[in-house]
This record gives sequence, structure tokens and C-alpha cells, in this order.
Amino acid sequence: MPFKNNQEVRFMQPSVLAYMGDAVFDLFIRERLIKNRKGTSHDLHIYATDYVKASSQAFISKNLHKLFTEEEAYYFRRGRNTKSTTVPKHAEIQDYKYATAFETVLGFLYLTNQHDRLKYLMEQAALIIETQEEGSIKNEKEEQDTNKQSH
Repeated sequence: MPFKNNQEVRFMQPSVLAYMGDAVFDLFIRERLIKNRKGTSHDLHIYATDYVKASSQAFISKNLHKLFTEEEAYYFRRGRNTKSTTVPKHAEIQDYKYATAFETVLGFLYLTNQHDRLKYLMEQAALIIETQEEGSIKNEKEEQDTNKQSH
């Protein structure tokens, strides 16, 4: 649903852009997990939270910001500096601000039809989390294998 007039998107509130960015990133992660991981819908949901929770998105932001164009950096700052009326109970305020900033950039890219760039940044974001979690994923699999052998 890209807008024909990018000016309309440029004047949207950062929270509106973040709202769209949240949905786009969530869908991207769900598709990625369905393609690359096995499990029930509950398992996939648990895996997805490792990518989309505020602390993960803050970690992504701090690693990705050096790749942002000048325009993306502008929207990132707008998203980070926007006043929030609520903060999820399991999120630190600083993490929430960086997560909102990341989602603002994604929402901007989506609504301005910059899908190649959007996909590139989301791929990089997923790789950041997967690289960070590689050890815990291996340990989880080893534990499952050990449990199967002991039964």
C-alpha cells in the first residue's frame, strides 16, 4: 500500500511510521522462521519474540545505524526522540526508544516503496540476532538431543 505522494509519508508522525514498521518486521520474521525453522505455531511464536522484542530491536539499531542513509538516519532520530505514551512492562525505556526508531525507519521505507532497501535492512537485522543467538540455538538443540537419548 505505498503512497503515491511521498510527501504525505514524510509528514506522518513517527509513531505512525513505527506502527507500520512493526507490522512489516513481524511479518518478515514470521515468514523467515516458517522457511528456516521447524516447530509448532507456539514454537515459532517463541522464536519470533527473540527478534521483535524491544531489547533485540535496540541491539539491532545499535548495530545497523552505521548502514543508514542520511534520510534513514533522520527518520531514526525522529522515531527515537518521539514522546511515547506507553512502554511495555518488560522493556527498558531506552530499549523501547531504539526499537521505535528502528520500526520508524522500516515503516518509512515500506510506505515510500523502497522495498529493496527495506528487505536488505531486515535481512541484516535478522542476521544480527541470529549471530548473537547462535550459541544459545546450538545449546538448545544439544539439550534436546541429550533429552532424546536419555529417554
